[in-house]
Amino acid sequence: MVRRGARVAGMSVPDYTQAAEEHQSLLVLVQPVGVLSEDAFQRVFDRVAALTQVGTRDSSRAVCVRYRRHYPPDNNHWGDFQTHRKVVGLIGVAECASAQRWPHTFESFQQLRTVHAHSLFDSRLLVLGISGDAAEQPRSDVVFYRDADSCDGLEARVEEFVGSLFIVLESKRLDRASEKSGDKIPLLCVPFEKKDFVGLDTESRNYRKRCQGRMRKHVGDLSLQAGMLQDALVNYHIAVETLRSINDFLWLGAALEGLCAASVIYHYPNGTGPKPAPRKTSGALAPPDGDRKQRSGAQELLIDPGTLTSNGLSADPSTEIGRTKNCLSPDEIVERYREAIGFYGKFKLASVVELEACIKVVRVLALQKKRIEASDFLQNAVYIHTGVSEEERIQRFAALADLYDLIGFRRKASFFKRVAAMQCVGPHVAEPGWKACYRLLLDTLPGYSLSLDPSHYNQGLHQGWPAVQLRVLHELVYASRRMGNPALGVRHMSFLLHTMLDFLSEQEKKEVSQVLETYTARCPGHTATIDVWEGLAIPAVPFTRLPIVRSLKPLNLPLTLRPERLKGREGHGTPVKSSPFIYSPIVSHTRRDPNDNPNKIDFQWVQGDVCEVQLKVYNPMPFELRVENVALLTSGVEFESLPAALSLPAESGLYPVTLVGVPKTTGQITIQGYETTVFGVRSRCEVADLALGAAASPGDGVGAEEPAMKGKSIAGACEVVVVPALPLLQISTSLSRAASSLSPTAGEEVAAGSMCVRAFNGEPLSVTVRIRNIGKVAAETLELQLTPAQSRGESVCDLLTWETQEVLSQLPLAPGAVATLTLHLQSQLDFSSEGFLMELHDDTVTVTGTPFASPARQLMKPRLEMRAPGGTPPDHKHSGAGRLRTLEGTLAVRYTGGAGGVAGYYRRVTLGVRVEVEPSVVFARIGSLPATSSRQCHLLLDVLNTTDMEMLLSSHGNQDLALHSHELKRVAVQVDKLQWEEPPDPRDSPVCILGPERPAQSPVECQEINQKLDIRWKLLSSGREGEASVETVLSTAVLEHLRLAPLQWVVEMCEQVCVGGEIVHCLVGEPAPFTVMLTNHSCRDVGLFTMSVEPCRDLHNGETETAGIAHEVAFVGSTSALIDTVSPGGSYSFSCAPLFLFPGDYFLEIKLQENGGSTLPPAWLCPPRVHVSATVPCSPP
Repeated sequence: MVRRGARVAGMSVPDYTQAAEEHQSLLVLVQPVGVLSEDAFQRVFDRVAALTQVGTRDSSRAVCVRYRRHYPPDNNHWGDFQTHRKVVGLIGVAECASAQRWPHTFESFQQLRTVHAHSLFDSRLLVLGISGDAAEQPRSDVVFYRDADSCDGLEARVEEFVGSLFIVLESKRLDRASEKSGDKIPLLCVPFEKKDFVGLDTESRNYRKRCQGRMRKHVGDLSLQAGMLQDALVNYHIAVETLRSINDFLWLGAALEGLCAASVIYHYPNGTGPKPAPRKTSGALAPPDGDRKQRSGAQELLIDPGTLTSNGLSADPSTEIGRTKNCLSPDEIVERYREAIGFYGKFKLASVVELEACIKVVRVLALQKKRIEASDFLQNAVYIHTGVSEEERIQRFAALADLYDLIGFRRKASFFKRVAAMQCVGPHVAEPGWKACYRLLLDTLPGYSLSLDPSHYNQGLHQGWPAVQLRVLHELVYASRRMGNPALGVRHMSFLLHTMLDFLSEQEKKEVSQVLETYTARCPGHTATIDVWEGLAIPAVPFTRLPIVRSLKPLNLPLTLRPERLKGREGHGTPVKSSPFIYSPIVSHTRRDPNDNPNKIDFQWVQGDVCEVQLKVYNPMPFELRVENVALLTSGVEFESLPAALSLPAESGLYPVTLVGVPKTTGQITIQGYETTVFGVRSRCEVADLALGAAASPGDGVGAEEPAMKGKSIAGACEVVVVPALPLLQISTSLSRAASSLSPTAGEEVAAGSMCVRAFNGEPLSVTVRIRNIGKVAAETLELQLTPAQSRGESVCDLLTWETQEVLSQLPLAPGAVATLTLHLQSQLDFSSEGFLMELHDDTVTVTGTPFASPARQLMKPRLEMRAPGGTPPDHKHSGAGRLRTLEGTLAVRYTGGAGGVAGYYRRVTLGVRVEVEPSVVFARIGSLPATSSRQCHLLLDVLNTTDMEMLLSSHGNQDLALHSHELKRVAVQVDKLQWEEPPDPRDSPVCILGPERPAQSPVECQEINQKLDIRWKLLSSGREGEASVETVLSTAVLEHLRLAPLQWVVEMCEQVCVGGEIVHCLVGEPAPFTVMLTNHSCRDVGLFTMSVEPCRDLHNGETETAGIAHEVAFVGSTSALIDTVSPGGSYSFSCAPLFLFPGDYFLEIKLQENGGSTLPPAWLCPPRVHVSATVPCSPP
C-alpha cells in the first residue's frame, strides 16, 4: 500500500464519474474570479456546460468538451500520460461593480492562469456588471456582460473558444504525428517516473522504443480528442506492440485503455457514463442520431462525418472497413481492460488510474448486462487504496454504491451507502455531518427493500432481511434526531414500529414503545407530511396495526330512531328498468346501474341524531394498549365526531368498539376511516389501507379466535345517506315494564319498552300511555296501530281500545311536550274449553222446550260444589292461575314532522303489550226453559267460580248469589224474549250447542242477550269486579228459545187478555167467550195450519190428562179450524165458547199443526196455555 506522503507524485483525487468516452473530450475548467455570488456563477456555468459537442468551422469533425468547476492540480500533471486529464481551457467568471476594480479582477484571473499555464491552450474571462470605457477595450480573451441574465451571445463565444482549443489541439497532433523515427523524440513521463530516469542511457534501443511507444500512445490520445477515431485506433495498436516489447507496463496499460476507450466509442456512441442533461449542439453539427447506423447485437457504428458525401454515403468504403478491423470486439474490450488494470496494479502511485479504469469497465459491462464480471471489477476497486482524505473516502463509497446499483446489486449498493453514511459521523471526524449521513441512509433503503411509504407494507408480504432493516431504521431515527429534527425522528420511529411489528420480540416491542412515548412527550407525532428538503417528503404513518382493525361497519339506527320511507312517495320502491323483460340472459353483467354502489349502505342516518360505526379491533402488543382520541374520518357531510378512548388488554381477541358522531347536514356521508392517538402519535387510518391490511398477519392469532372474519377484507369507504331531521318520541306507561321478555314474534319490533297487564276475565282496566317528544322537531302527524302477535284465534286487539281523537287533539307535539292516551282493557275470553266441564259430575242439563219442566223443580235440585271432602279446595292445578291465558301484541306509533316529514320520512316507536287473563266466572253449562208467557224464557246457568277468593254474583232483576272459591252453582234467570229484525232461517243454520258442537254464529244477538242479563261479579276480599259474559257459550238452540217467535198469539177469554201465569175465572154452566188471534211477523208466508182447542187437567207430576174431560167441558162452536196461508204482517182470528159443566181447574191448550209435515221450529208452533178456574155461581141471598 502507498503511504500518504506519496500523494505528491500520484493523482490526489479520483474522478468517480469517469467513463470511457471521456478520453475523446477536452477538459475545460470553469471557475469564479474574485467575489461572485454562487447563484450568478451557477447560471453562467449551466449555459456554458450545455455545449458538450461543438462542430469545428473548417472541418466536419466535432469536438467533445467536458467542464469542471474544480480540478486538482496534481491530476493535471498526468496530462501527458492521458491527455483527457489535462486542463486545456480556462473560463473565468468575474463580477465588477465598477471600472476601478477591473484591474484587480484581471490580475486575479492571470494568477488563476498561472496555476495551469503549462497545459492551457487558451482562456477566456467573462466579466459581469462592468460597462463604459473599460468594457469597450478590444480584448479577445475578455467578454463583458451587464449581468448573468443578459449574456447575449454567450454560446457563440463559447463555441469560438472551443474552436480555438481545437486549432491548438490539431496543430499539436500534426506536430507529434509528423515526427519520424529518426528524429529525437522526447520521453513522456508521469510525475513519479522523472527521478527514475535520471542517468538513464538515452541512446539505448529500449529507450528509443520507449519514447516511440509512448509518443504513439500520446498521438492516439490527441487523434481521439480531435475526432479521428481511425487514426487513434491505429496509433494505439502500434503503441501497444511497441510498449509490450520493452515491458513498459504502465504506459502499456494506458495504451490498452486508450484502445478500449476508442473501441467503446465506436460500439457505444451513446456513451457509457451517467446521462447528463439533454445536450445542446451548435448549428454546425448535425444531430448525432442522423449519422448513426444500427448494427446487430445493439452495437452501433460511428461513421466519421468527414468521410460522408452530400448524399450521406461514405465516399471511401475502405475507411469503414479499416476502422472495423482495428476496433476491439465487446468481449475483447473487457479483456484488454482487465489486462490494463493488471498493469496499473503493479504501480502503487497509479492507484487512481487503476481505480478509474475499473469504473470505466464496470460501466461497459453494465451495458453488456454482464453483472457478475462487473462485480468482480468493483470488488477489485474496493481494495485499491488511493490514500484519500476522509471526505473523499465518503465520496468513494458513495460512488461504489452507485456503480453497484448500476449493475443491479442493490443490496451491496446499500451496504456501501451505509458505510459512507457511517464515515460521515465517524469518531475521527471533527464536525460530524449528520445531514449527509441522513441523506446517504435514505439512499440505502431501496437496496434493503425498504420504503418510507407505509402503504407498501399493507400487502401482507415482507421482503428483505428484518434484522438489517431494523438496524437501518434505528440509524435513521438517530441521525434525524442528531441533525436537529425531532419530528422526523418520531416519524421514523413510528414507521419502524408499524412496519416491523411482526419481527420484534416482546421485549423489543416494549422498548420501542417506551422510546416512542419518550420522543412524543417532547414532540408529538402529527399526520402532516414532513418536507425534509426539496423533493423529499416523508409521508405520515397511520397506525393501522395498533390496534389491528378487522372490521369497520356502520350500524343502523335503533328501531326507535330509524327513518322509514312513506309508501307512494317519489323515489321509493324498486326502480323501473327500461327493458320490457323481467330477465334477459344476454344482458352483460358489466352493465350496472350507476347508482348501484357496492359500498353504499342500505339504511339511512338522520340529521342531528347520534350515529354509530362499529370496529372490531385486536391488540397485538404484549401489554395493555391505550388508544386515545379515537374518532371517525368522514367527508361529504358536516359531521361532528365524538372522540373516544380505549384500553385494550394485552394480545386481546377481537374487541368490539363503537365510534359515534352526529351529522349536522343532509346528503351522502362517506366513512373514510378513523383517527387515533397511540404512544403520542396521531394517525389517520384510511379505509383503503384497512382493506389491504385486513388479511391476518402471521402470528397475530386473530384467525383462530374468529374464523368467520378470517379471509374477509374491508371493502372500501362506506357511503350512508343522511336524511333531514325528524321528531323523536318516547313512549311510556303508567304500569311497570314486563317482568318477562316477550316472545320473539311479538318482541321483534319492541324497542321503546313493554308493559304487562294482568286481569281477571271481564275485569275492566285503564292504562295511561305517555308520549313525550324528546327531539328538537315538532311532531305534526301521528298514527297508532295495534298488531297482535298471534295470527289466529284470540287477539289482543279484541281487548284494547282507545280514542284516536284524544291524541290528535294534542298535535302538533312540540319538543319537550307530552301527550297522553288512555288504553281501555276489557277481556271477555272463552275459558269454557279449558277442561272445567270434565271436572263436573252432575248429569247433563238437557236443552228442552216442553211445557212440563217446571223451573221451580229445577231449582230444587241439589247444588254441586267442586270441593274435596272435608271442605278443602281442589288441587291448585285446577285453579284459575294455572289456566292463565297470555295475549301479546305491539302498539306502534308512527309519526313525522319537520323537514324529514316533507322529504317523505317517518319514524316508528313501538310498545310491547302483554295481557295475562285469569278466568273469573265460567259458565260450564247453559240451558233454557219456557216461561209461563210466550214472551219470556228461563236460562239455566251452571256458574263456576274459578278464583281462589269468594265471589258475589249479580244479574239484572235477580238476587245476588255468593260463590265460594271453585264452587259450582246452578242459576235460573228469567229473560224476556228478544225480537230481531232479520232472524236467521233455522232450517239453513247449523245446530250449535255447547260441547263438541260449534258455538252460535250470531254475535249481535249474543251481545244483546248479554246486555239483557247484565251478569256481574265481585271478589269480596280484593274488591275487584267485572262482567261475566255468556256470549261464548250461547248455542243456536238456546238462541232459538230466546228469540220471540215470529207467530204471535193474542188470547182473550171472558174479555180478559190471557198473559202467561194468570188464571182466568169463569162460572160453571155459562159459555166463556174464547178468541185466539194469530199474527205473522216473519218475512215469509206461513200455512196451511190446523188450529184446535183441547181441554186438559194438570196432574202435577209432569203429565196431563185429556181422557174423561169431554163430558165435563162443552163447546159452543167449532173447536178446530183450517188456517190458510198467512202472509207477512197478516193475521187470523178464531173464536169459540167453552162451557164448563163442573167446577175445577182446567187448562185450554191451543194446538197448531202444519199440514204437510212440520217445517217450522217448535218455538214458532207453541201457543200459550190458558189456565181456567171454573166456579159455581153464588146463590142469591
